[in-house]
Amino acid sequence: MAYTTSKSTSYGQRLTGSLKSIGFGLILFIVASILLFNNEGRFVKQRKAINETQSVTVHVDNMSDVDLSLNGKVIHAGAFANTEEMLADPQFGVSTVAIELRREVEYYQYQENVSTRTRDKVGGGREEVKTYTYEKKWTSQPVNSEKFTDPAYQQSNFVLANLEANTQIAQHVTFGAYTLPPSMVRSIGGSVGLDFALSDEQRQYWENAIAKNQNATGGATMVHQRGNVAYFGKSETSPEIGDVRITFTKVEPKDISIIAQVNGNTFEPYIAKNGRDFSRVAAGNVSAVAMFADAHSSNSTLTWVLRIIGIILVMVGLGMMFSILPTLFKVIPFLGSIVGAGVGLVCIVGGLAWSMLMISFSWLFYRPLIGIPLLAVTVAGIWYLRKKGEGKR
Repeated sequence: MAYTTSKSTSYGQRLTGSLKSIGFGLILFIVASILLFNNEGRFVKQRKAINETQSVTVHVDNMSDVDLSLNGKVIHAGAFANTEEMLADPQFGVSTVAIELRREVEYYQYQENVSTRTRDKVGGGREEVKTYTYEKKWTSQPVNSEKFTDPAYQQSNFVLANLEANTQIAQHVTFGAYTLPPSMVRSIGGSVGLDFALSDEQRQYWENAIAKNQNATGGATMVHQRGNVAYFGKSETSPEIGDVRITFTKVEPKDISIIAQVNGNTFEPYIAKNGRDFSRVAAGNVSAVAMFADAHSSNSTLTWVLRIIGIILVMVGLGMMFSILPTLFKVIPFLGSIVGAGVGLVCIVGGLAWSMLMISFSWLFYRPLIGIPLLAVTVAGIWYLRKKGEGKR
């Protein structure tokens, strides 16, 4: 059942809050503008670094011997990433020869969800109604139910066993006759489930540990294990609050392809002339062309993500800076809503225009041949919108 709370805010408190938000909005606006400017610079620098790395990269067919003539060169090569290290998790009797061994832990917990509904009142006040609902979900961390708003759900969460997730990485991974540095080892993906079997002693150990938990149900088998999963609770198919699920995965020795600078019998990122570093790891036998294309694609994707974030933050910052305007008219609710809609539209259009200007200025600084036309188009667009607005008035 939903639990609701209500809070009333006076007109004076709303005005005070709007005045405070002006400062926060200005800071957010400045930070977002810097983000937009620097993001374009980051994109250009990274693209130059990728292109520079590609221009000096040489392909090496055989990595079975350390070739001193390759020292200091940037190479593209494919070989078998191998290790003889035994990685182990003694708590569950798991051990395997692998590049990576990962233990993931999940807890079945109540989670608090809140939805907020506000209503403006005549005179400028506001009523805020919050509705709290609770749902059972698997989470990566125990949820503290003491802070739940609904008293009926406080103290409702517990865990049968408090375990930590853990990742182990092999310290010595070879790439032919060479050794991979830790940063490249961590970049080798493609994990698979690691099947294991709990011994009778381990199973009994966990049964005893769970039995000491005051929330545990006595008499039932609480430890289950199947495939790569250990489960603490009555039933895997009908989870209850407090149940714990432990999953083991591993990264096996495999064929990989790399682009990196040779340093003796190991590798390091290539440092471009602009100070940006570059190295790449891909699973399987992947061509250099495909790896560089993927690097360019990743760079573009990150740039667009940061652009969108920056534009949204600019709009939000402007909205906070001008929030005082609709608040002043909230004495008459419908009038405040009209002013708020107008301010919102202005912040969206103005935020987009300002963001385009910042992007144009950045490109003007880093890539003038592209920045000048982009700036001209942006200014022309702003001028057109202004003239159109004047015509309507």
